Amino acid sequence: MAEPSHNPYARSPNPSTRSYDSSSVSSATSPRPPSRYLGGLLGASSRPNAASSPQPLGMPALPPVNQGFPYGPVMGRESLPSAESVMAGQGPNHGHMPGTPGGQAQKRAYRQRRKDPSCDACRERKVKCDATETTSCSECSSRNVKCQFTKETNRRMSSIKQVQDLEKQIERVKRENSTLRRVLDEREGHMEIDLESADRLAAQLPSIGSEPKQRKRLPPNSELSRARSNVRNFSKGIWKLPAQHRTSTAPILDCPTPELPPQAITERLLHSFCNSAHTMFPIIHMPTFQSMVDDMYRTQQQRVSSSWISLFFAVLATGSLFSSEPPTTTTFYRPAEFLESARKVMDPWNNSHDLDNARALVLITICLNEMNLKSAAWNWLGNAVRVGQDLGLYAECGSWSVIDGEMRRRTWWAIYILDRTMSTEMGHPFLIDDADCDVPLPAAVDDHYLREDGMRVPNGAEPLTHSLLAVIHVVRSYTALVKALDQPVLPPSQLAMFDGHFKKCLSTFPPACDPNSSVALAPHFLAPLAYLFHARLLLHRHNLSPSCPPEVRLAAVENCTHVALETASLISRTKSPADGATSLLTAHIFRSTLFLLLTGYPDYANTCIRALAAIDARRDITMSCGRFLAFFITTLGTKRTEHATYISRRSSVDQSTPLTMSLARDEELLAYVSADIQASPNRSWLWSFQDRDTALSKTSLASQGQPGTNENALFSSKQRTGLNEEERREWVGWARLESMARNLGSANVSYSSLPPPQVKSESPAANVELPRLSETSRYSVGHRGDASPPGPKRGAERISIANII
Repeated sequence: MAEPSHNPYARSPNPSTRSYDSSSVSSATSPRPPSRYLGGLLGASSRPNAASSPQPLGMPALPPVNQGFPYGPVMGRESLPSAESVMAGQGPNHGHMPGTPGGQAQKRAYRQRRKDPSCDACRERKVKCDATETTSCSECSSRNVKCQFTKETNRRMSSIKQVQDLEKQIERVKRENSTLRRVLDEREGHMEIDLESADRLAAQLPSIGSEPKQRKRLPPNSELSRARSNVRNFSKGIWKLPAQHRTSTAPILDCPTPELPPQAITERLLHSFCNSAHTMFPIIHMPTFQSMVDDMYRTQQQRVSSSWISLFFAVLATGSLFSSEPPTTTTFYRPAEFLESARKVMDPWNNSHDLDNARALVLITICLNEMNLKSAAWNWLGNAVRVGQDLGLYAECGSWSVIDGEMRRRTWWAIYILDRTMSTEMGHPFLIDDADCDVPLPAAVDDHYLREDGMRVPNGAEPLTHSLLAVIHVVRSYTALVKALDQPVLPPSQLAMFDGHFKKCLSTFPPACDPNSSVALAPHFLAPLAYLFHARLLLHRHNLSPSCPPEVRLAAVENCTHVALETASLISRTKSPADGATSLLTAHIFRSTLFLLLTGYPDYANTCIRALAAIDARRDITMSCGRFLAFFITTLGTKRTEHATYISRRSSVDQSTPLTMSLARDEELLAYVSADIQASPNRSWLWSFQDRDTALSKTSLASQGQPGTNENALFSSKQRTGLNEEERREWVGWARLESMARNLGSANVSYSSLPPPQVKSESPAANVELPRLSETSRYSVGHRGDASPPGPKRGAERISIANII
């Protein structure tokens, strides 16, 4: 054959003019050989008719039943045929793999078919054409003519072969990708992030205001009216009809009605409920509810369902928790008494739930969570999820009235918010799968504008004052966030992706909620904002893990400090941050204070401490937070002295930046500021979850306040605060705590130069300037020749007390 370089005419660039293997296709009408569908892994069969059962296109062949699955490195990249070996048969050797047992069988099958399609010139001269995919045939090369395939028969056959070749290539790439992905999963730590996983996380973040994807449901058959009637009649006791087709059978209260509180107290607690919990979870149509309450007090004999009575006392319990009354012994026990009344009228064996059951369970969960009874709240939340699912609240189907349909949607989204928030706080799995929910978002109107004849908003009125929609936009991102936290390290691209999404979520709040704003902020906005700032802190705290490189951990400290500074800015513009404060807001202020103290912002830490002092006994978690802060300040003061002494012995340069960096790298301090991360079995690095901690003695277990009596947790200050009487007596108090933080900031060795706080948290601010973090990290290590102070050497990146001594 003449060399291809002697031919002045290049092969035709048209893909349909390529020369192809005739072992796959000989003509448009010739039968396809069964071996065509076996894939590249199996090769040729040792029997002539071994491949008599074709498989669908694109489906890899199944392994023999006695062959084990290729776990581990057995099915490595080496076990797959390369592109050259798979395509080796597409040359003049007519497509079969040389040396394979089935070569002779394939040769006989090949000879029964027509020859490869010839080029135009060989076709006219009726001579044998030996053209390949990359070279011209010898006839065209010797005659110095262009070797091309343009005739109709060649084009038709070429297009068929091209599709088959592409299918082979796609199938091979899929196999190789599957094997490579399995190998990468086995080699943990060799690759920081899978680009495809980042794309999937970005796809999981819902766009702001987007409705959940609606499920396709079969349309009803109008000709089956008799079947519907028979099924409704004869399915009794076997299965329940869909919720919208059931007959409401809520049992009337057959036990003595609990004693009702005086109507004046009820009205006051209802007002407190509307101004606090109802602004975030408007799951009750208050005009209808208020009318039923008035009728109950007026007649004193109205027979109502037990589920409604339970809902009534749950509303009173929630209102009493958020009451503006000064905390007293009465205000401490009142919510517990109302919750007991709500529980007593519930039927634990109820088999026919209604919407009031679900709403009562939601409010009981909220109350238990605010009373710091987290495990009990988690248990009642599970009950609320199951009742909501039994009622079909998660699906948008059926015909409901305007009010009932809207209350069903709001109740389900309230359950969804509680599930996502409590799961992230407690480190538990989600109870609800997003794929199961297709209920639309609630309407952007207040409940007193909802009527049976539609939604009517007067001209000039504000249609929406509750924050449910804004909170939903934030909480819907928790699914993708928790999925991302499964990675050992969150790369900057994912951090930026989530930060961008949270910025969009912030835009759904009123303009005054922007941390850069200077106007006074209404206190009832702090609790909804806590869901957003909790998620941001959860995101950046993840990179505090020891599995992250030192520079990544320092960046995580800085990002968490930024979130804490924005939190302090919002608090400083709020006249009374304790009004409507939730357990989530209290915990977030506590976490923010830890980072502000660690990174040298004592004045802004005191802003948060004063907010906690204002909340105090309104939330049972507050005293425990203050006790931890007192311990942390004491430890931090000791650490500062030790680190400053160590650094002064090594360098005579300015001590400000090295000390801040050194403290931010201290492993013990990082374990403290990570706070409740250490409660998660999957993300904690403080505990050993393989073995029980044998260092705890019986005495230490007893000192933890394990109850020795059958005391009701609702009425136990020990269980609600987590502290026994001795630990509560040792608590230094908020005034002392603020003084400790102030003295920490005025020590001889300062953290950083910051302007003094311009306002106190108790008064609104006209202008509050938030200290912004500079473009250059406060913890960046200076290189040689830089003007910035040098950081510790590599061996001193993590300084412990043992190293200092």
